[in-house]
Amino acid sequence: MFAKIEGINTSSHGDTVEEVMRMLCNRSFKLTPDIILPPIRLENHWCVDCDEVYPNLFISNAATAKNKAFLKALGITHILNPAEGEEMGMVNTDSEFYRQDGIKYLGLRLMDLPSTPISSYFPEVTNFIEEGISSGGKVLVHCLMGISRSSTCAIAYLMIKKNMTLQQAVRQIRAHRDIRPNYGFLHQLADLNHELRHKS
Repeated sequence: MFAKIEGINTSSHGDTVEEVMRMLCNRSFKLTPDIILPPIRLENHWCVDCDEVYPNLFISNAATAKNKAFLKALGITHILNPAEGEEMGMVNTDSEFYRQDGIKYLGLRLMDLPSTPISSYFPEVTNFIEEGISSGGKVLVHCLMGISRSSTCAIAYLMIKKNMTLQQAVRQIRAHRDIRPNYGFLHQLADLNHELRHKS
């Protein structure tokens, strides 16, 4: 019996969610270190927590997203922040923060709560990521820790734009980064998976 989360249908696609949760908790996954720090001296380099989870698609935490020297060295052209805001659990960057660096920015004010309707933004975020990658750029998706909101957006991108199933998308990202989308986000991704599979 699944817990009832306001605004989220947690009873549908329960088997899919449970399967993905087992994948996320599977310690046998071998994380592949893809990011080699650029050959420059970075202040606070210990803050860098960034992984390339798909060609030219990166996930990081907030500290990395604010490290402009690292972003420049990595060649980041687009940044998606689904945690924009100044409240606790949010990241206080915006388009102005990156304007002088020529980085294209999209910010969304989404709390990391199971009841947050993140799926409402899937078309916008996946189009933004696709625009960045298809134009030859590099896209960084981040939230506070680079674990839940950012990974949910990246998974949705692989599902919508790269025709992956939810399980395939999670395997792809999980092979490079430890991720933990919250329970409500997983259910929304399972709904998306069901919708996409029935379209094809």
